Amino acid sequence: MGKSHPLGTWQPWRPPQVAAFFAPLSAPWWIAGGWAIDLFLGRQTREHEDIDVLILRRDHAAVRSLFATWDMQAALPPPRDETWPFRVWGQGEMLEPAIHDIWCRPSAAQPWAIQLMVADTHDDRWLFRRMPTIERTIATLGSITPAGIPYLAPEIQLLYKAKSPRAKDEADFTQTLPALSAERRQWLRDALLMAYPEHPWLKLLVGR
Repeated sequence: MGKSHPLGTWQPWRPPQVAAFFAPLSAPWWIAGGWAIDLFLGRQTREHEDIDVLILRRDHAAVRSLFATWDMQAALPPPRDETWPFRVWGQGEMLEPAIHDIWCRPSAAQPWAIQLMVADTHDDRWLFRRMPTIERTIATLGSITPAGIPYLAPEIQLLYKAKSPRAKDEADFTQTLPALSAERRQWLRDALLMAYPEHPWLKLLVGR
């Protein structure tokens, strides 16, 4: 079922459809957002109104080529036009550093299908945009399901969700916590202590 939105209906693709579409891309990518949590857990825990795919900024030209004639709308940073807070991301166009979020649909007449999240890197390391001193090797950013679908590591996805957790983010944390290894818990705890030292999740990440 599609999600009604002032800027157009969402009918998000499911992870296998996304994986098939991204298969020709040689650059790395990962399912992110709530679906990343569910792929880690191996089951769908809730409904998803969209589907996020994390890509690296350094690979944006190859990603744009993959989408070919799609309608690609890059979310503008504030201040922006609230009536349409996007601009077209054209073929061959460099993506400026302020852009981190892109809505994608096969054409302007069709529903939104995929949301791209653009991550910054330095050499072989991913940088957390809200605090670039939090970093990780690109090789350890995620895992792959038995069906071959790449997904973002749950501790990294929870860090993204931690800034202003909504009800669904709290639900994702609650579902994921029992499945996190001691190593994943420690990484998330260390990152939260740096980024949000008063975060309520911190006390829940102690121990096993």
